[in-house]
Amino acid sequence: MKAMKLFLSGLVLAGIMDVSIASAAGAVGVISKDVATEGSYCHIKFPAIEERTLGSNRPVLKDPSEGDIIDFYGPCDHDPLGKEEIQSQKRDLQRRFEREYGS
Repeated sequence: MKAMKLFLSGLVLAGIMDVSIASAAGAVGVISKDVATEGSYCHIKFPAIEERTLGSNRPVLKDPSEGDIIDFYGPCDHDPLGKEEIQSQKRDLQRRFEREYGS
């Protein structure tokens, strides 16, 4: 029983450390992030959001292997799943729809 508790404690600790390392490395899904000027302006590459999840409370990034990559230039604290990015991708989707099917 003690061995099981020790094992579970170690597992929880490893999970906590993994989360903190991931958040220190950057936002989930970021492929690359180059800082242009002292942390205020960056070039960030990340996968686009899956279109079917754009309107949901939990948007999901596409798999990077699909090749639908966003090339973002702007604030270093930009969130690939944040409100601004969701609105931007919704506008892009609307423009593509209007080009294909007319408005």
